Amino acid sequence: MDLRLKGKVALVMAAGGGLGSAIAEVLSEEGVSIAVADINFEAAQRVAKSISDRGAKAKAFYCDLKELNQLELVVSQVQDSLGQIDILVNNTGGPPPTAAVGVSGSLWSDSFSAMVLSVIRLADAVLPGMQSRGWGRIITSSSSGVIAPIPGLILSNSLRSSLVTWSKTLAREVAPFGVTVNVTVPGRIGTDRIRHLDESRAQRENKTAAEVEDESRKSIPMHRYGLPREYADAVAFLASARASYITGSVIRVDGGLIPTV
Repeated sequence: MDLRLKGKVALVMAAGGGLGSAIAEVLSEEGVSIAVADINFEAAQRVAKSISDRGAKAKAFYCDLKELNQLELVVSQVQDSLGQIDILVNNTGGPPPTAAVGVSGSLWSDSFSAMVLSVIRLADAVLPGMQSRGWGRIITSSSSGVIAPIPGLILSNSLRSSLVTWSKTLAREVAPFGVTVNVTVPGRIGTDRIRHLDESRAQRENKTAAEVEDESRKSIPMHRYGLPREYADAVAFLASARASYITGSVIRVDGGLIPTV
């Protein structure tokens, strides 16, 4: 299927590894020029080089999502280098695992800035151009915790949930301009983040990481963790012209893990 994305420009956040790098790579295969943004600039450079070596266009950009006042500058740098941004993929790193009680105010505040305000600021920066051109895609990568809260992840559960309602509200406002806004929800995708969470759970429950992973696999109807590329394929479809009538939606890529309707 031709996704009709050739010539578009995408800004992919936290694209130096994990889900972000997979999304960047899949979009590049569809002819999209990729801005690989990450706080780890060396990692972003490696991903950009890998994409460029395959004949696609990509450039690395340093971006610390906690530095809210620098986000418009990053957008400007991307547009000066690659052109107007057609696709924004909001992908943020996960906060540390914590219980619901006893989280410091500073950790709540810092996490809110990095995970929520940053996403809103980026969208505000790219939307005028999308609206004027009559085409745009804003896709926010979330967590299964927004549907079924995950024990020990109060920050992620709470803050990512706020982005779901923000996305739904925004989708209605910008739909008349040809801009779609959607949320993707990963289940247990095989990334370093998931391995870290498995290890944290193992410590809490006095188990080995292998035992935790085995239990997790058994809880998934497909009995395996997802591949980063499988998740990225879903994001690429939502970014495409083929998905022009999908907006305000929450798309699960979870192998059937989430038990609720």
